[in-house]
Amino acid sequence: MRILSRTVVLLGFVSLFTDMASEMLYPIMPLFLKSIGFSVVGIGILEGIAEATAGLSKGYFGKWSDLRGARVPFVRVGYLLSALSKPMMAIWTAPLWVLFARTTDRLGKGIRTGARDAMLSGEANPDTKARVFGFHRGMDTLGAAIGPGLALLFLWQFPENYRALFLVAFIPGLAAVACTFLLKEKPAPQPASTDKPPGIFSFLKYIPESSQNYRKLLVGLLAFALVNSSDLFLLLLLKERGLNDTTLIGIYIFYNLVYALAAYPAGSLADRWGLKKTFISGLLLFALVYGGMAVAGDWWQFGALFFLYGIYAAFTEGISKAWISNVTEAKDVATAIGTYEGFRSLATLLASALAGAIWYQLGPAVLFGATAGVVLLLAVFCSTLTDRIEPTGSV
Repeated sequence: MRILSRTVVLLGFVSLFTDMASEMLYPIMPLFLKSIGFSVVGIGILEGIAEATAGLSKGYFGKWSDLRGARVPFVRVGYLLSALSKPMMAIWTAPLWVLFARTTDRLGKGIRTGARDAMLSGEANPDTKARVFGFHRGMDTLGAAIGPGLALLFLWQFPENYRALFLVAFIPGLAAVACTFLLKEKPAPQPASTDKPPGIFSFLKYIPESSQNYRKLLVGLLAFALVNSSDLFLLLLLKERGLNDTTLIGIYIFYNLVYALAAYPAGSLADRWGLKKTFISGLLLFALVYGGMAVAGDWWQFGALFFLYGIYAAFTEGISKAWISNVTEAKDVATAIGTYEGFRSLATLLASALAGAIWYQLGPAVLFGATAGVVLLLAVFCSTLTDRIEPTGSV
């Protein structure tokens, strides 16, 4: 059986180009916002609203995709909105317009996520899902490694020309949209039940209606999200320990490259060894990295820890979605993944707020050490879950 189908490869390139565009802007976004008058508090409010929009919309549009029995329109519109948001940020810098542009980008992510992951699931069977999702995550992360490098080259030639960089980032965004027009819709797992959009929070009804295996897995994944704060805290720690900006960005790019290169082999391992065992191994690596961060001080130690952090990401990110799709009926995959992704976005916001408070009150060593301890307990909980259910209608 061919594991990497035409659709899987196309979606991989779509994500590569999209993340290339987004990550070109990620390192300079705070600098750009400050340059047009945003305070630190304003940046926090802006990002909070944008991420909340993405979170709430993932479950809603995942449910709508399942009800319509369609995937491609949601994927196409979602990536188009994210691409258009890039030049929008450069055209006009009024605060409300910037908020609208940033929210448009995150709304695009919300529209496409569930439908795209359902397409990936539909291209695989339970024996190949981890490789399919791993390949996609690898391509996505490769774009995340290329993007900051391109941004550094551009700003080296044109220092502080942030608005022009937003226009340049539109180019890979357009390439991503172009690839979506090569996608073909597969027959739906079941006929569309309605053409009308669902209620805003109708996806929440799926949780009590879903299988016990899905609900228990959702609890475990969201508990992990609640202690897995933004990677910005890792970068802040490196800065506090004396690393200069060049070394810091270099380590971040190195992490993304490790993640990108390890994602497909990790998926291959999971398909053979088991999703649960692989995911738990990723949690153990996460705990090791966070525990190490609490005591590390030299650049080479941070480099080694970020290497392991890349392996952890490869062992968990794509694997978690493959796991969800393996305990969910094919007709509900977009809803199941969209619901998880939506709650995960909100949990990550809470995790970052909590991490900031712990850092401020008790210091980074306590934050990273305590996080490592909690994740070890979560690894024990995940060992009680099931990862190999083949429900009726699965592919």
